[in-house]
Amino acid sequence: MQIQFFGLPSRDVAQTKAIGRDAYDNAIEVHKAEGDAYPCRHCLGLTPQGQDYLILAYRPFESRNPYAETGPIFLCAADCAAAVPSEQVPAILKSPAYLVRGYSKAERIVYGSGKVVATPRIPEYAKALLADPQIAFVDVRSASNNCFQCRIRPVE
Repeated sequence: MQIQFFGLPSRDVAQTKAIGRDAYDNAIEVHKAEGDAYPCRHCLGLTPQGQDYLILAYRPFESRNPYAETGPIFLCAADCAAAVPSEQVPAILKSPAYLVRGYSKAERIVYGSGKVVATPRIPEYAKALLADPQIAFVDVRSASNNCFQCRIRPVE
């Protein structure tokens, strides 16, 4: 099975920036990048030193259900190109491990699928999850803060 890592859809990012409000209807925060700790969930790159970045609450789900988690993310304030879907672990995944969890087509957590996985082993675990017909996609989240990082889908 082949998989691909995806950043946030450009339409969602453009709409969020245009509205200037996040998933909780808070104003989007603008800050200046100091160092390399601001991974954009759209381009899956780091906001360049000295450039503005955004902090906002984001819900990476179409539906609203009890499993549709919302949490803080960073985005480049300037327009950036969407990450090209790739089978390679995105460079923004710099921590030693992440929470990797499978979701159904109805965007509900598939119980028993969530596990903290060493970063280099994420593709292997995602493939194992996606082999289960109940699982439509896999999300990668911070193991310590639960922030959404990216989504993994099978190549069709």
